[in-house]
Amino acid sequence: MQSNKLRMAIRSTAAVAILGVAAQANAVELSTGDYETNLYGFARVVAAYDIDEDISNGGRAGNFNKITPGDADTADGHFGMDANTSRVGLSVVNPEGVKAVIEFDFDNSASLDARIRHAYGEYKNVKIGRHWSNYNSWVGNTANVDFDGVPGTAGTQDRTEQITYMSGPFSVSLENPIDYGGVEGADEITSSPALTAKLEDSQGGFSYAAGVMAKQTGYDSGANDDSAIGYAGFLAGKIAITDMISIQGAINFSDGANAYVYRAGSNFGGPDAYVDANGDLETIEAYGGALGASFGLGGGRSVNVGYGMATQDLDDAVASAVVAASRQDTNTTMYINYMWSPVDSVSMGVQFENLETETQAGEDGDANRIMYLAQYNF
Repeated sequence: MQSNKLRMAIRSTAAVAILGVAAQANAVELSTGDYETNLYGFARVVAAYDIDEDISNGGRAGNFNKITPGDADTADGHFGMDANTSRVGLSVVNPEGVKAVIEFDFDNSASLDARIRHAYGEYKNVKIGRHWSNYNSWVGNTANVDFDGVPGTAGTQDRTEQITYMSGPFSVSLENPIDYGGVEGADEITSSPALTAKLEDSQGGFSYAAGVMAKQTGYDSGANDDSAIGYAGFLAGKIAITDMISIQGAINFSDGANAYVYRAGSNFGGPDAYVDANGDLETIEAYGGALGASFGLGGGRSVNVGYGMATQDLDDAVASAVVAASRQDTNTTMYINYMWSPVDSVSMGVQFENLETETQAGEDGDANRIMYLAQYNF
């Protein structure tokens, strides 16, 4: 019994401190009559020392775009600390069972203005609003101090507006498509929602998830137009080797929907397609994967080791002269951390990580960093 409780504590620490999922089970319940009202969130401070060059984004997350490929000399030794990813949310359930959630944090790139993370309503099996994409899973993720996580984890790891129907472990959705790179050589048009389906469940010590999605990828310049169906799929799983040791991971593939392979291309994603010399739309493939292991040490302490990689196939796009050979096509992260929970609702962690990026021409660059996190949940 004690080992099961400890295993659950380690999983909870990973979910809260790393994935940024503020556990509403720890929320502050407000007195609002027949309404069930909870205020939840956390205060989080993250510090990072970038050993080789300054690659930190808000929340001190590592940014692949800031890594300099090749042998260029760069200024090294950069320290920073911020609380941008602290957040607060409000959840209300009325007497008829209608749930509404709105959640904010402060991780905007250009300012510290509040950012809407979630804003949705849910009733019975239907959810409408902005929430994590249904094409997403935490099952294969390993505890990570870096807010943006590793490349190759399952699905988009992002939020979007959606209409989702849920039935037990199965869910389907129509979503606002997530797109980071568009169509190279033309302006992409959004002419359809993304359709997703996901199965996520567990049996004993094994948890698993599988997802598929499809959307239309196209362009229309007025004089020329073309389109194709972009699609993607992922598998993710986690297995408890013992009560204290687990291995987890994910694999992903996409064609014409590359925001759905997490962090493939530039920092978060590259183009879905390009337009060749004949005006034809040619889709771009991407694939990635992540693997990690977690070792419980007792007393709310754990050691976690993780690896992730995501890449785009830009060979044809570069050969067509639409995309430059200097474009990033592969991102890789490796890390090890030590995490602990000194008291209930407090999570801390220290981490060493290495980020590497490579261009289609084969020039690569890497950066090493040390991070520290302290998070206080309510």
